[in-house]
Amino acid sequence: MPVDRRAFLKMAGLASAVGIGGGRIIEAAALDGAGTYKATTGALAGKRWAMIIDVHKCLEQHDCTACADICHKIHNVAQFNKPKNELKWIWRENFHGAFPEQNHEFLSEELHHSTFPVLCNHCDDPPCVRVCPTQTTWKRDDGVVMMDMHRCIGCRYCITACPYGSRSFNWLDPRGNDEDGKPCLETINPDFPTRTRGVVEKCNFCAERLAKGQLPACVEGCPGGAMTFGDLDDPESPVRKILHDDYAIRRKPSLGTNPQVYYLV
Repeated sequence: MPVDRRAFLKMAGLASAVGIGGGRIIEAAALDGAGTYKATTGALAGKRWAMIIDVHKCLEQHDCTACADICHKIHNVAQFNKPKNELKWIWRENFHGAFPEQNHEFLSEELHHSTFPVLCNHCDDPPCVRVCPTQTTWKRDDGVVMMDMHRCIGCRYCITACPYGSRSFNWLDPRGNDEDGKPCLETINPDFPTRTRGVVEKCNFCAERLAKGQLPACVEGCPGGAMTFGDLDDPESPVRKILHDDYAIRRKPSLGTNPQVYYLV
């Protein structure tokens, strides 16, 4: 039976909503037309979200991974035994890898041998957005660089374009078992969708929590209070006050992406 164009598009849209293999992914209903989660009473509103990481407070925790642990748990980030399959929203990077433009021969021993939490920088001019052929990734008006993973076709252009290594690709089904037969997700948070094999994912600045009036999970979960989140366009916000009083660096600023994650050194 012939199918006209309108009927075809309707069926294609239904297939996308359900997901390949019937798996649960980011549903279209989770995002509104402005590319954000539906706000509730008390939602946090900002014009230019940014994060500050105090390196000294972070180092006092001695390679703590609490921020990554809570982030990965609530966002159902699968854990694989093989490094080639690694998924990460937050991870630790050594100083030379995180800040190659800040390296010099007189770098302190503490910085030289330490690692630092890194994540998506939610750049003002994100190259990942420019190269995505399906508009799977886009920048919201408040600066958050989003991912609508049910639209991802797995081309990985965004991974190539991102100079910070902030995006991961699902080579395996994160809801299944890894190559050693171990479940990739020990527990599943029912409040955040799981992903499918063949899509890209990354940190979203906890957009779903902002819509509920909550700070990003990593900020709340940091035991040393090393992370601060706020609106750069608000002169009274904590991030504006901190950046006014202390010197901060950013990752690879010469690239012109204008990253919005700052590090106090």
